[in-house]
Amino acid sequence: MTAQAKPKSAIYRVFAVTAAIALSPLWVPLIVILLVAYVVASICIYLAVWLLWLPRSKDILFVYSDSPIWHDYIEHHILPVIRERAVVLNWSQRSTHLWRRSLAVAAFKHFGGYRDFNPMGIVFRPFHRAKVFRFHPPFRDYKHGKPEKLIAMQKEFFEYSHANAIRPNA
Repeated sequence: MTAQAKPKSAIYRVFAVTAAIALSPLWVPLIVILLVAYVVASICIYLAVWLLWLPRSKDILFVYSDSPIWHDYIEHHILPVIRERAVVLNWSQRSTHLWRRSLAVAAFKHFGGYRDFNPMGIVFRPFHRAKVFRFHPPFRDYKHGKPEKLIAMQKEFFEYSHANAIRPNA
């Protein structure tokens, strides 16, 4: 770094801090509004799941796709165990009418985030935060002949969701 660059850097920092403080009446309320909206959306989704799904014994949301890496494994090893208690979404069918304005899609978008969301299981319990199981990283290892992490996550998922059926081995 040259001697001439240091003053510019210091001037830039002073300008940036001054601008942030001067504009804070604009961005602080915006952040507060966004946080309140997120909390309200969370509460609404939780209430809807607790009132609409849990009384019907649907306490799992499972999302997967038709990827050749995991489709057959999920169809044979996971879905048979949870199908009675799960609302299942297929990411590959997201362009169909089933993916429009449904509680399952809203819950998926809210809890799924933007990383490793497919395949994913979300377990709901009354008056508890949802527990999210992201199966994508273990399936990456599974694709390369290392099933240990997938088996461990599948076991944790079944135990947490109290899936009592016989679980097939990988």
